[in-house]
Amino acid sequence: QVQLVESGGGLVQAGESLTLSCAASGSISRFNGMAWHRQASGKQREWVATIASGGTSYLADSVKGRFTVSRDNAKNTVYLQMNKLKPDDTAVYYCAAVGTTTYWGQGTQVTVSS
Repeated sequence: QVQLVESGGGLVQAGESLTLSCAASGSISRFNGMAWHRQASGKQREWVATIASGGTSYLADSVKGRFTVSRDNAKNTVYLQMNKLKPDDTAVYYCAAVGTTTYWGQGTQVTVSS
């Protein structure tokens, strides 16, 4: 079992940047990958990014070229660097540790004003 705590959310204007962090209570290396998802109000949760245990990253088309996912295994932390933010990026962002069981954090709110 692992606890995940997201941080770094907030209110920004369109075009600005934010970096989200996801701190795990234990080693993240044992998971197949670490992922970010988001859920806008009234919408289903959607996948945003994944970084595999080997370091390969995958991004949803909607954020390619603007978001970057990275990990620091020594700190058991995953990051989501978000640039050129748009109002459509407004959502609660969740971190997930993906293995035989998927663990979720509590989420952090990102609000982008136009």
